[in-house]
Amino acid sequence: MRTVKVYQEAWPLHTPFVISRGTRSEAVVVVVEIEQGGIKGVGECTPYPRYGESDASVLAQVTTVLSQLERGMTRAELQQALLPGAARNAIDSALWDLEARQKHTTISALNAVELPEMVTTAQTVTIAAPEQMAASAALLWQKGARLLKVKLDDRLITERMVAIRAAVPEAILIVDANESWRSDGLAARCQLLADLNVAMLEQPLPAGDDDALANFIHPLPICADESCHTRSSLPALAGRYDMVNVKLDKTGGLTEALLLAQAAREQGFDVMLGCMLCTSRAIAAALPLAAKVRFADLDGPTWLAVDVEPSLHFETGKLYP
Repeated sequence: MRTVKVYQEAWPLHTPFVISRGTRSEAVVVVVEIEQGGIKGVGECTPYPRYGESDASVLAQVTTVLSQLERGMTRAELQQALLPGAARNAIDSALWDLEARQKHTTISALNAVELPEMVTTAQTVTIAAPEQMAASAALLWQKGARLLKVKLDDRLITERMVAIRAAVPEAILIVDANESWRSDGLAARCQLLADLNVAMLEQPLPAGDDDALANFIHPLPICADESCHTRSSLPALAGRYDMVNVKLDKTGGLTEALLLAQAAREQGFDVMLGCMLCTSRAIAAALPLAAKVRFADLDGPTWLAVDVEPSLHFETGKLYP
């Protein structure tokens, strides 16, 4: 028999996190603990309003399967009991963590994955005035970041990107519009980014407008984030996107995320590994995916004023698993 606990935590950020959808000053997460035979597994998720989630709704979802978890629900059974999303991720992550601890190993080892000593992670430059974003990018570069993820909305795109590229001429830049653009003018914006040697553009259009990307000739790769949740998303992305951003809070945990990444590669997509604003617990659950992705964007915990203990070892632009 297991003992299961579920609760909410709020982790203040050291700096406001500004994207096209708004500003965040804290990371609100839901934690699931599953204890069996004196061994505890812990999982974490970040409820995301964009997907109709709140801390209350995720807590309620977890509660619906508490009795089954206590009686020994497996990860396979969990996939059938809950839809993909944050709630399933917290439970799935806790079950993986529990099994790894019971077997005195790691989640990566359970999946026969050998992690590198260091993973290069993107460091995010959030939305501000062009000169502020350029200064942020320059500071991150000086501290050692080589991959920068630039958040944009629908304003001052040229001014911001030209200023950033001038400040960090050698940095690898990826751009995330978080669904804030429209199809009108998209070709010119893509050409601007390509001219500035941007490596990838993430989710420029709202997920419901993906048809505009069909047969759209673009000079840099385009990555699906909000448009890609699980393997079932892939058929609609073919011919529209070149890459998919895999996040455990979208897939409903590592179990589906591993299958999504594999299916995406088999179908010709590059893979990016992303995260929400979160603690090191959430990143640790995603590490088995980190070894074989085109880009890793795992800087969520670096925005926290204080991380969970024990925490993963981050340096600017670097994660040491």
